[in-house]
Amino acid sequence: MADAGAGMEPLLARAGGTRRRVRRGEYLYRLGAQFHALFAIRAGSFKAVLLSEDGREQVTGFHISGEVIGLDGIGSDTYAGDAVALEDSEVTEIPFEQLDALAAREPALQRALFRMLADEIQRERSLMLVLGSMRAEERLAAFLINLSQRMRARGFSAHRFLLRMTREEIGSLLGLKLETVSRILSRFQDEGLIRVRNREIEIVSMPALRSVIGRNELRREREAA
Repeated sequence: MADAGAGMEPLLARAGGTRRRVRRGEYLYRLGAQFHALFAIRAGSFKAVLLSEDGREQVTGFHISGEVIGLDGIGSDTYAGDAVALEDSEVTEIPFEQLDALAAREPALQRALFRMLADEIQRERSLMLVLGSMRAEERLAAFLINLSQRMRARGFSAHRFLLRMTREEIGSLLGLKLETVSRILSRFQDEGLIRVRNREIEIVSMPALRSVIGRNELRREREAA
């Protein structure tokens, strides 16, 4: 298994910071709290959540070891949502004022910061595309593919990993019911795309999983012909 901190942006680490442990279920920061720092995840994982008008929890993203969270607070005075630990985790808390001052002196660090902001924007755009144009099975396939890519980028296995989030939380992110998530995972397994063992996912055929996206459209075109 790769070193959990290996994916952390090395240039960010130069800005210093304090290690902090967050137990499962605890908040790293809350919606509306004063923005003061970014958090590099050294170990563990987090979910980003908002509360809907009727008080229900809406998951807006998941963050894994090697990623940086709190970026949505840059440019404003407060954090834009809650960050909750999905498991016992450890982060490096990097004071933004210190980071900003260092970035002003070092172009490489400034570029790294811009790159992370761009990645965050791209992640949000991709999610909007998933929610706005894809059917249920396509949404779940896209989620697994995205998670696989992020795992590989940070030195973990791209084909076998644990889902630290629950199926209900996945459904909240993708706009699907818990029963729908479970049914589609079972279907993917029956089709030989994945293997599911409790929370462990093994991607058996990445090409086949990718082919799920758009196959409903292809079926309709064939039927129309």
